[in-house]
Amino acid sequence: MPQFEKIEYKPIPVSDLLLEMKNLSELMIDLAYSAALFNDKELAEDVIELESRIDTLAYLLDMEIMIAARDAEDAEVLIGVSTVAAAADKISDAAADIAAIVTRNIGIHPIIGEIFEKVEERLMKATVKEGSVIAGKRIDELDLAARMGVDIIAIRRNKDWILDPDETSRVFLGDILITRGAPMGIKEFKDIAEGKLRKLED
Repeated sequence: MPQFEKIEYKPIPVSDLLLEMKNLSELMIDLAYSAALFNDKELAEDVIELESRIDTLAYLLDMEIMIAARDAEDAEVLIGVSTVAAAADKISDAAADIAAIVTRNIGIHPIIGEIFEKVEERLMKATVKEGSVIAGKRIDELDLAARMGVDIIAIRRNKDWILDPDETSRVFLGDILITRGAPMGIKEFKDIAEGKLRKLED
């Protein structure tokens, strides 16, 4: 039998839950399409894992709504919140279905891949490894957009996700970075993050 994770109630503001669900579902769409188009299993697996996080957030939000609804008037107000959360959950499910194309080795038609080989921007995952020159530095210090046309759109640190990180956020050893940029730029950045290239070009 499958093992289900026990979810314990935590008092989290509904607005915080909704915002995280919205941001994660948007990230999942980007990751899922990139995973499918470029047959990237690592990105696809991230999408599947994020779907589980969205399910947990939806469950916690349902509990918050149940606790908050004291009468019919409250229920009428909160039904809108529930509808928005359900929409974000459906988006995450759709993204996971796209990622399944990769994880189940279904594949896409070769001509689609050829077309998207020409797209200017792609997503790539990079892990900050020992010896990387970016470890411990702030994002604004790296000046990635100007140097190589790359943006860090998310950071996974342990089990937590930092979405759209602030320019003053630091990058630490072991961080998993989701980057967006031109193919050559993100490939170069991945090598820098992993310590294969020892300096950022000016």
